[in-house]
Amino acid sequence: MIRVMLVDDQPLMRRGLRTLLDIEDGIEVVAEAAHGADALAKMDSRPDVALVDARMPVMDGVALIAALKEDHPAVACIVLTTFEEDDYVFGALRAGASGYLLKDTSPDELVAAIHKVAAGQTILDSPVAARLVAEVVGPGRTRFPGQELLSARESDVAALVATGASNREIAARLFITEGTVKNHVSGALRKLGLRDRTQLALVVRGGTP
Repeated sequence: MIRVMLVDDQPLMRRGLRTLLDIEDGIEVVAEAAHGADALAKMDSRPDVALVDARMPVMDGVALIAALKEDHPAVACIVLTTFEEDDYVFGALRAGASGYLLKDTSPDELVAAIHKVAAGQTILDSPVAARLVAEVVGPGRTRFPGQELLSARESDVAALVATGASNREIAARLFITEGTVKNHVSGALRKLGLRDRTQLALVVRGGTP
């Protein structure tokens, strides 16, 4: 049973999430909190996963995640928010969030995300994943040699390969299957004339294969 804490300053949002999750086998909502400080005061509920809004009064989601990673590192945190500004996205990921989803995420995707982060995976909504890829490539290095030969998705996968992410991690971040990741890696290697993932990572990082 995955124990979930809901952290959102909007009571209606918390009620909707509880209604959604209460009917799911294998998931139990064990606590609700209106802001980060409230959540920290309720950690005796022993959640496995915290669904956290980014912008809240008293203590926002980024500060809460940082505090949880310090004092309750076993709790996996998913940011569930309407905000996709870079400050929130990268702040939450740097603080230790295991997932970042927008509130227009479908119920099925949210339930799947809870199961995945509870199992140690990382989940990012597609627009957020695209921002992360851009950040990985870096300011002033939005392209790498031969990138024009690749499809947009092959470029995304190549950028994440350069971070050292596994196929499973890439699949989770981009909401695709591991088999699709393997196909994109193979396609990128073939188009760029490279032998393996190590060479691909070097090219993306600006080195020589």
